[in-house]
Amino acid sequence: MEFWNPVLLSLRITLVASLIVMLLGIAAAWLLSARQFRGKTLLETFFMLPLVLPPTVVGFILLMLFGRTSSVGRLIEAVLGHPLVFHWTGAVLTAVIVSFPLVYQTLKSGFNDVDPLIEQAARAEGANEWQVLRFITMPLAARSLVTAYVLGFTRSIGEFGATLMVAGNIPNVSQTVPTAIYFAVDAGHTGKAWAWSGCMIAFSFLLLFAANRKAER
Repeated sequence: MEFWNPVLLSLRITLVASLIVMLLGIAAAWLLSARQFRGKTLLETFFMLPLVLPPTVVGFILLMLFGRTSSVGRLIEAVLGHPLVFHWTGAVLTAVIVSFPLVYQTLKSGFNDVDPLIEQAARAEGANEWQVLRFITMPLAARSLVTAYVLGFTRSIGEFGATLMVAGNIPNVSQTVPTAIYFAVDAGHTGKAWAWSGCMIAFSFLLLFAANRKAER
């Protein structure tokens, strides 16, 4: 069971993070894809920053913002009953932050490809914005939704640098597969490292294969 603990915890973290980042990505892409306003480029540049920043920089900033010495961190600890840092919820936070740029950009492209005349026709028939998004935009951008989820999921499950700084490597608490592999190699346990790496490769391959099959259909 010791071997599977990081695997199960990584899946738990990734499932939660992928759902959160999809909701945030859909909301952001829907609000920004068809709108022009002053400062939009600046906002979208801010959204994309985690994609190009070193993971240690992202981790350091999150640690300063949500650590136990910050007012935000103390507020979260009072609400949750435990600190966000060095806990699996901290790993969820980092996974959301680092995967958001990929999810947002993919969804934005998908929403932009939807014919605006179809959306306008739905509005003319009395549909509100939520109904247009749910019944018109999202179904027509279904391929982008699947791609965005797969990219967000695989990016989340493979996150290492920022997660190590924010969540640490505490067995059964915050130890994910990438951090477990790193410390296994550092301790000379190459057998375990190979086994965990095999799990990551197999799972990621199956997820990408399933997404490609769905896209072909």
